[in-house]
Amino acid sequence: MRPRDTILLTGFGPFPGVADNVSQRFVPKLAHLAARRFSAHRVVARILPTDWERAPARLQDLYTRERPKLVLHFGVSPHATSYVIERLAHNTRKPAEDAAGALPRDAVVLRGGPDTLAARIPVDDVRQRLAALGVPAVTSDDAGSYLCNALLYRSLIYAEQIAAPEGVGFFHIPQQILPALLKSQVEPGVPRFDWGTALIGGLEIIRTCLGRPPPSRRHVKNR
Repeated sequence: MRPRDTILLTGFGPFPGVADNVSQRFVPKLAHLAARRFSAHRVVARILPTDWERAPARLQDLYTRERPKLVLHFGVSPHATSYVIERLAHNTRKPAEDAAGALPRDAVVLRGGPDTLAARIPVDDVRQRLAALGVPAVTSDDAGSYLCNALLYRSLIYAEQIAAPEGVGFFHIPQQILPALLKSQVEPGVPRFDWGTALIGGLEIIRTCLGRPPPSRRHVKNR
């Protein structure tokens, strides 16, 4: 029997100023749903330490061990009010403390590395597919200069050096995800990033990155 391809989903643990990182709860929930929806794949969910040294080391180990077909990272941003689909990773790190209280050893992610690396997912297609489902999303060319950006940069490097996944991307989400509402409670035409839309959107992100067509209207309605 042919082994199943692996989808790797990652979130982050707490860090200074964010004692409860919602990506730590979001990623396992999304993985549980994705394992049922995309049963031909293995779905692996891992929470990475928000640590300048340990996070990329852990990710490198995951690439080596899992050989994923699709790698999607999720992290929080105080500026996000929706999905923020990152287009680029920048070879820069700001002098900010990680969860262990340590500063980065260098101002760049990789000495001698390219200034920028492009995410390996169909960014515009993802945004359009999310919009079609009423899931708020925007695109961004600046993933910041903290661990989220550094992890995406490293992930794109590992994709070249260790494995060759078909997709590698990063998505910022709000620091808080609102409780899901009943359909009758939702104000028409007003985008709302709650647990319902977040998880529906997460599944659509995976579906799009796998190259699968959008779900039928009936399927969306029944979901």
